[in-house]
Amino acid sequence: MMELWDAYDMNLNKIKDKTLIRGEAVPDGMYHLVCEVIVKHTDGTYLLMQRDKNKHYGEYWEATAGGSALQGENPLECAIRELREETGINETNLVELGRVVQHNHHSIYVDYIVITDWDKSNIILQQGETQDYKWVDKDTLKNMKSNELVTRRMQLFIEELR
Repeated sequence: MMELWDAYDMNLNKIKDKTLIRGEAVPDGMYHLVCEVIVKHTDGTYLLMQRDKNKHYGEYWEATAGGSALQGENPLECAIRELREETGINETNLVELGRVVQHNHHSIYVDYIVITDWDKSNIILQQGETQDYKWVDKDTLKNMKSNELVTRRMQLFIEELR
């Protein structure tokens, strides 16, 4: 099935009458929306999800659940859906932490955090996306090596939690 995305300018204004298709090049001057959610438990630990071994950065850990917004979704709707799909956590009280424009990837990342008392053993892995999970404290998270945790951008995101 073809995945359709809305097109945005670099200020996250939707470009009318323009649809992007996953897998096709995003034209210069256009961006697609990606939402990510850091999950913090009320006990102070953070949820890490391990990427499926067959994905790009397979078996690396991610400090967020997230992905591309589907056509018609706003950032919060995307973040709530991705959180539910990738972890099973059904929370809606997400707080936006910030936005990062990645010009070379034609992407705008909207980053959220959710603080939850979700049952820590009741995480549901998404077939083809995630293969494991663990809860770690903040120091463990901050000290993970770049060959364990996906992307330098994620390291910077975590730095902001200090």
